Amino acid sequence: MTFADPQMGNILAICFLLVAAAVVAYLTRVTRKVSQVNIKVKGCGDSEKTEREAGEWTPVVFDYPKIEPFTGDLSAVKPIPYRPFRWGDYHVTMGIRNMPWNEWIELDQQFFDYHKIREYRLRTRADRSVIIHPEQPGIVQSGHAGAEEFLYELAEYLPRRYPTIYRVERHATSKPNSYSWYGENPIKSITIIPLQITYDLDEEDPLTMAARLVQEDFAIMIEGTDGRYYLQGGAILIPGFWRLKDKVGMPLDQIHVSGDVPQYQSKLHLSMGRFFRRLPVDKPVIRNNYGFQVVKNTDPTATTEDPTRAVDPTELAWSASMQGNEDRTDYERSAHVRTEHADGKVRSWTELLPSMVHLRTERQTLRRLPRTGAVVFTIRVYQTPIDSLAQEPGAPGRLASAIRSWPDDVADYKDRFAYEDILQYLDKRHAEQIEAGEITGEERISYYPF
Repeated sequence: MTFADPQMGNILAICFLLVAAAVVAYLTRVTRKVSQVNIKVKGCGDSEKTEREAGEWTPVVFDYPKIEPFTGDLSAVKPIPYRPFRWGDYHVTMGIRNMPWNEWIELDQQFFDYHKIREYRLRTRADRSVIIHPEQPGIVQSGHAGAEEFLYELAEYLPRRYPTIYRVERHATSKPNSYSWYGENPIKSITIIPLQITYDLDEEDPLTMAARLVQEDFAIMIEGTDGRYYLQGGAILIPGFWRLKDKVGMPLDQIHVSGDVPQYQSKLHLSMGRFFRRLPVDKPVIRNNYGFQVVKNTDPTATTEDPTRAVDPTELAWSASMQGNEDRTDYERSAHVRTEHADGKVRSWTELLPSMVHLRTERQTLRRLPRTGAVVFTIRVYQTPIDSLAQEPGAPGRLASAIRSWPDDVADYKDRFAYEDILQYLDKRHAEQIEAGEITGEERISYYPF
């Protein structure tokens, strides 16, 4: 949800900034309290102009595009190698693109490993990782209705997209105001077929249930009577560098200010609210960002008595090597890799091996739900060790260029001091690739976000 280039320390804030910046060119001025909103919805005829008060939403009839089923072998689907960094100068804005409906949720061969981590997090910290914030009277509604609609959207989508992984059972009869697609009876339960686990949608907490089904995290944004969007719910099980309980209930501007997001006030504050208010039901967007994570123990097969590390050896869920204890009330981002030296410079706590540094990318989608008007943000995290990434033709040189291009405020926000020692390794691998003829010295090609 960002939107200035992100650091994983406050991934939520960053997401909002970049999306807003990328679309500011086509946003028009709206008033703070009442605005003209164009909504073009398939199946409802031509675009219609509606006027609504801030914080109010009239349900929209939306015919979902046909979802193309994936019937291949999930164990053969490798994680998509997102590489959302560029050669040359750093710019605040990063591209958003239209989201094909088939690509709302991505599954791959890591699904079962993610499922174990997410189930462990739900067993041990559900009260801090899955939260539906109550109504803030006179300001913003509870996130519960949006969370419930999101769960049923997910349950309708998954068996259509991945019919060999998910199966649903529907109620025998329809229900008034039920969430369902194409006039079918509402879903009663959903089964993850390979795991032989069935969840009852009528009994489970909606965000807890959703968190068990896929590899993504979720955030529910609700428009308030002041026109601002509030984080009113979320299932954030693998944040890495931030905590849902610290941000839930906040409006977007407060999330950004409290997270010290670079260049937010000067460049993006005014445009962000406009983008969220005008996001149409039928035009979801997608974007990527990246940061870095230092992991002390780089052997995922090493035995350990720590149950958390046994389930999550690369610290996908929480970067303990950098952040320390997740439950410290006064934790400081990356404090555990910060050392003051006699020359006054801040450096990493140890000589870093390339295998200890992971590129941590996020694939984020943003869409508005038709019934409640809630805006749902999905966050899928990918980890790639730098020594693996450096084998890809062109990647080491491009990544080194991107890291060096950050202005000081972005470098501080992204904690560059914690891993900048790897620049020499990236330079070396770049030179080796040129010498081996894998790339040319002048090659500056990138196919963002890959």
